[in-house]
Amino acid sequence: MKKNYKLSYLTELLSGELEGDPDLEISGIEDIREASGNSASFISNSKYEKYIYNTSAGVVIVKKGSPKVPGKNLILVEDPYRAVGILLNLFNDRLISFSGISDRSYISPASELGDGVRVAPFAFIGRGVRIGSDTVIFPGVSIGDNSKVGSGCVIYSNVSIYDGIEIGDRVIIHSGTVIGSDGFGFVTEQGVNIKIPQIGKVIIEDDVEIGANVTIDRATFGVTRIKKGVKIDNLVQIAHNVEVGENSLLVAQSGLAGSSKLGKNVTVAAKAGISGHIEIGDNVKIGAKSGVMKSIPPNMTVSGFPSRPLNEELRVKASLRNLPGVFERINDLEKAVRKLEEKKE
Repeated sequence: MKKNYKLSYLTELLSGELEGDPDLEISGIEDIREASGNSASFISNSKYEKYIYNTSAGVVIVKKGSPKVPGKNLILVEDPYRAVGILLNLFNDRLISFSGISDRSYISPASELGDGVRVAPFAFIGRGVRIGSDTVIFPGVSIGDNSKVGSGCVIYSNVSIYDGIEIGDRVIIHSGTVIGSDGFGFVTEQGVNIKIPQIGKVIIEDDVEIGANVTIDRATFGVTRIKKGVKIDNLVQIAHNVEVGENSLLVAQSGLAGSSKLGKNVTVAAKAGISGHIEIGDNVKIGAKSGVMKSIPPNMTVSGFPSRPLNEELRVKASLRNLPGVFERINDLEKAVRKLEEKKE
């Protein structure tokens, strides 16, 4: 059953300022175009400001300094989108529907499970596995021998964690992800591809979230490491011996080749590719579909294939639009030169 909260409470929770009725009760949060009278909504993008006048939302969360809107309840905050995150946690009713440890799961007698661990049917937990307190294992999860999973983790259905993997506390892993599969290591000899054994491991540090159908390869030797606070979108490929720095963001369908190293707070946008054995500095932003072929110093924004500083890439793209006209002028000049040459003859 959903719980209602007064605007006075929500305003205090968000450290905001209320314009309106403090006693109005709110039971959820919705899109501003679809919200009902007992729901909160928000504006974090100026494109949606026009909807505030006709929305049915009980309250709209806006940025401090926004003008009053007659007849509308407003909560003014420093960052509306951050405020929405707080409210979504408050109103989240995606309850986990199972408790305890299912007798239809397989748990090795040689494993250790902390207090409050929940394991759904058809999960597999191998020999020597250690799982911290209050972690939730959904159906179809496989955790290989001698792996370690920290406390407060959520591992959704059909995740495969190979042997010898280390996962920190409060990690969320979405369905279909594979952690610890062999890195792509082969040597070609006389036309035959010979496999190089991959004997390293993967370490996922605290507070990481990994989207659906992500693949993180184990190291050839040593460690593939995802540092604390990293957020990984769906369908990302991370190759052997990669290191992803703290609080970095990897967006859908991006790929990191073997032994590449990312610093702190790096953003890799959708479908970008990072070549192997290069280093990306702290606070770098890499645009969508970029191809990064060489190392990038800290605090840069790059785009394009091959990637280059954003301003340079924008100038190149702008000049491409002028190419048809340039070719026409060249053709005209060539014709003029030919006529002059004909007159000389």
